[in-house]
Amino acid sequence: MNILIIEDEARIAKRIHRMVSDIFAHQASSIQVCDSLEEGQQIIQQQKIDLLFLDLNLNGKDGFDILESVVAEPFHTIIISAYKEKAIRAFEYGVLDFVPKPFDEARLTKACQRIQATQTVSTHTKFLAVKKRGMRQLISVDDICYIKGAGIYSELHLKNGKKELHNKSLESLQQLLPHSFERIHKSYLVCMQEAKEIAVEPGSKYSLILQNEERLPIGRTRYKTIKEKWFS
Repeated sequence: MNILIIEDEARIAKRIHRMVSDIFAHQASSIQVCDSLEEGQQIIQQQKIDLLFLDLNLNGKDGFDILESVVAEPFHTIIISAYKEKAIRAFEYGVLDFVPKPFDEARLTKACQRIQATQTVSTHTKFLAVKKRGMRQLISVDDICYIKGAGIYSELHLKNGKKELHNKSLESLQQLLPHSFERIHKSYLVCMQEAKEIAVEPGSKYSLILQNEERLPIGRTRYKTIKEKWFS
């Protein structure tokens, strides 16, 4: 795991580095620290990052400048900031967690544990960003019908019939999206507000029929839970 910490206060940066080293003792192959947006953006562009810790006030510059540029990237971002009033906006852009300053190791550990969590942990994400022709486009979560896994990427299937490719995996997106999104199959994450009914297919297979009449497979191990949770 390659970790990047962007923090302009040397004392706090050193403290985060020490805590993160302890938390990911056997997982972190690299932990880098930088104190400016410019250097952070350069590292992100040139190297593979798996986890970003980001302050929102860097030498007077707004950390949202970098946050808005990395939300389309495959890695997760954890904000560490004294500006608690910015937490809601940060979550809207799909950060994994917001750790308010001052913080202790227990709180930081809790944030880091969410990386391994398989269940949804955020209900605040309002946008997903995709890279398109060298630009970043924000997609409203409300416009997503379902998401299909495509290897290390994900296909966003929108209500208007269009598709967009996202750099985050299905597992990563599942951690960020509201509880209305349900994992119905290893390859499908669905906005259940778009679900109409469950159909029994030949061979004891099951499908979820959407409002647009599209059919998506339901994993056998997930059928009972989905039926009881959404159709009981």
